[in-house]
Amino acid sequence: MYGKLETRTFLAMLVGVSLAFVLLMKPFFGPIFWAVAIALIFHPVRERLAKRLGNRPNVIALLTLMICMVIVVIPVLALVTSLVAEGLSVYQQIQDGELRPGEYIDRVNQSFPAIEAFFAQFGMDFAEVRDRVVSAFVGGSQFLAKQALGIGQNTFQFFLGLSLMVYLAFFLIRDGNKLVDLLIQALPLGDARERLLFAKFAEVTRATVKGNLLIAIIQGALGGLIFWLLNIQAALLWGVVMAIVSLIPAVGAALVWVPAALYLAATGEIISAVILTAFGSIVIGLSDNLLRPILVGRDTKLPDYIVLLSTLGGIVMFGVNGFVMGPLVAALFMAFWGIFIREFGEVPGTAVHNMPGTATEMQQSEKPRQD
Repeated sequence: MYGKLETRTFLAMLVGVSLAFVLLMKPFFGPIFWAVAIALIFHPVRERLAKRLGNRPNVIALLTLMICMVIVVIPVLALVTSLVAEGLSVYQQIQDGELRPGEYIDRVNQSFPAIEAFFAQFGMDFAEVRDRVVSAFVGGSQFLAKQALGIGQNTFQFFLGLSLMVYLAFFLIRDGNKLVDLLIQALPLGDARERLLFAKFAEVTRATVKGNLLIAIIQGALGGLIFWLLNIQAALLWGVVMAIVSLIPAVGAALVWVPAALYLAATGEIISAVILTAFGSIVIGLSDNLLRPILVGRDTKLPDYIVLLSTLGGIVMFGVNGFVMGPLVAALFMAFWGIFIREFGEVPGTAVHNMPGTATEMQQSEKPRQD
């Protein structure tokens, strides 16, 4: 009896200390999350270097991290800097009266009266929608302007987060295999189950980060290129915005190029509007419809509708990190329920085999031990 009390007390204190540690790390969630993502994405690079260089963990981790910095971190920083600078320029033009978003929307409405009738069918006042769009546009440019000022004022905080991410990524790249083995030994879920879940975690993280970022880069580059060729103002800014909104499946870059095409048509630039519409529908649209199922859906082994819903839900819940966190939670949900159905549920075998993202792994994994 006394032994059970000791065990329960220890487990309760273990849970309490673990929760306290999680709360302690909460302010650094962003750097920690992306350090883990970097370690997972560049793990194959680390393994290749290990085969060539032998048992030199510090050198291998440093070289892997340098490759990551050159390929990912430095270009992303340059892109963000350009985005903020362009946003500050647009905000200044709005303040000076050179850009008038409300007038542009009114001009589109005058050229296409059906738009107002369309909103009326759903009981929506076009004037109210117009005001909200203008507020969102001005608010977005104002946000970027504040970020431009904030980068200077919060330089220390920004570089602290960046340095922390790089620092953690080095140790995770170097000691990642040992940490996974330690977690498998510590967690009371059964080794086979734990290995399956960790494999799913790594697989989904790699697929969503690499797939979504590659799609974002492609769509942003294509969108910025066509805007530049059509002499649309702030082509770089809109290209980056299209790259960001392309993280939203199904809709993506159309949130930017469709209003731009409507405005071009409303101002009489019919040829430019047709070119932009054709390019957006065929080139940009197909790049999303073809690449996303291949790069994201296939590697995560999740259906397209689950990828869409989990991405949108993740962005709402976790912000920009949600485009990875959402599909990750969905994949772990499928994996946990797949394990439960296989081991505890009395259902026909076909039901388990038809569950996306779980059947193949479970058939290949050995039966977990009974703890």
